[in-house]
Amino acid sequence: MSVFPRISLKPEVTEYLRSAFLNKEVSAAGGLQEAECRFQKLLACLSHPPSYTCVRASTHLAPLEDIGLRLTEELRKKRMYETTKIHIVRLRVFPCVLRPVERLSSEVVVGAQCGSAVLRGAHVFAPGIVGSPKYMKAGDPVSVFSDLEGRCTRGATGFQGNKVFVGNGVAQMDRSAIFATDTMGLPDDLGVGVRMVDPLYQSPSFDGVLPGMVFLQNLPSVVVGHVLGPRPGERILDMCAAPGGKTCHIAALMGDKGEVVALDRIRNKIDHIRQNAQMLSLQSIKAYCFNSTQAVSDGPTHQAEGPPFPPESFDRVLLDAPCSGLGQRPNMACTWSLKEVSSYQPLQRKLFHAAVRLLKKGGVLVYSTCTITLAENEEQVAWALGAFPCLTLQPQEPHIGAEGMLGAGLSPEQLRVLQRFSPELSWDQIETTAPLACRADRDTIGFFIAKFLKT
Repeated sequence: MSVFPRISLKPEVTEYLRSAFLNKEVSAAGGLQEAECRFQKLLACLSHPPSYTCVRASTHLAPLEDIGLRLTEELRKKRMYETTKIHIVRLRVFPCVLRPVERLSSEVVVGAQCGSAVLRGAHVFAPGIVGSPKYMKAGDPVSVFSDLEGRCTRGATGFQGNKVFVGNGVAQMDRSAIFATDTMGLPDDLGVGVRMVDPLYQSPSFDGVLPGMVFLQNLPSVVVGHVLGPRPGERILDMCAAPGGKTCHIAALMGDKGEVVALDRIRNKIDHIRQNAQMLSLQSIKAYCFNSTQAVSDGPTHQAEGPPFPPESFDRVLLDAPCSGLGQRPNMACTWSLKEVSSYQPLQRKLFHAAVRLLKKGGVLVYSTCTITLAENEEQVAWALGAFPCLTLQPQEPHIGAEGMLGAGLSPEQLRVLQRFSPELSWDQIETTAPLACRADRDTIGFFIAKFLKT
């Protein structure tokens, strides 16, 4: 049941998405009315969190059953899911339950990003708070609202703009401490500002829970690693690797035997990848701060260990490309212009050129995004097949998402081997009597995967 408004987008972006989801091929196949219904469901479900939280178990360190038992005990110690049975399925999933919660008179306003984090089980950290009652003290019960349009002035004592209720909590800091700043204009205290005790969506927080044994990761992101199919002893490239969840999963699937090269152009993100690798006890990962569009060496054989690399250096390449991110959930508001939303296609194609050159003949290239646009997904596949005759589409295993969307001129056979996670296709249609694994597989973030073989 929808309790939040549809995702707030600029009108030009809404029309851009509508034109893709109501394109001629889609409309001819299922009818204009059905296409419009699907599009409206998409806008609605994007503002809500997926029904389940997915956790990837570090089975390279311990059996899944052992990790499951330890995780169940840890969550119960934290007073989570005391009366709810936790199931072990193919992956670890936990119900994200919508509950009736009564609003309080004292209101704390947080930014949209912070509000989305609360819906996924997080507490409210001080930097995310933009408004609070004038005399709020630590220990005060408060209701938390998310500012959808970013219009609440920092330090406000009241806000009547476009906001949505996300739950109740207890203030952990006085108002004066929350809005105190240092000489750089940053909050002095970066700790928890409001501890959520009665969130609208009951979703577990995994902060500090079995570090190294479980890793919080969206289901489609976990599927990507399996689709890539890494094998022990191979050399694999993760081109846009931060924050390193997929990198670490690849290394774990290889039994930490081989080499996983992770690239990202931002230094502190590389540090995060290394920290994750260390936390998960993975030794096969080598992370470098480097622009992946320039990762191919054009000159004499490169002698250094790191990038750029000679052509055909890798057995498999993952291109989890920078994208508009419009498949992320929950996402109540996106303030991007159409120019910003549509700006990623050229960069993705530059990365594609580098990926194909770096891949050995007979190697596998997996392209993925966390967005819903046709231009960044199926249209990129159609372009790649035309630009690189050496690439052929391959079936994916596992294939638990929907097939590719019509509109890019791809054949039915080609669409069937693509994997588009389309939450709008199952949203509000998932029967509660359906098996847990089926429901968890369907209600995810929006995501896209294509698998290629280089011949």
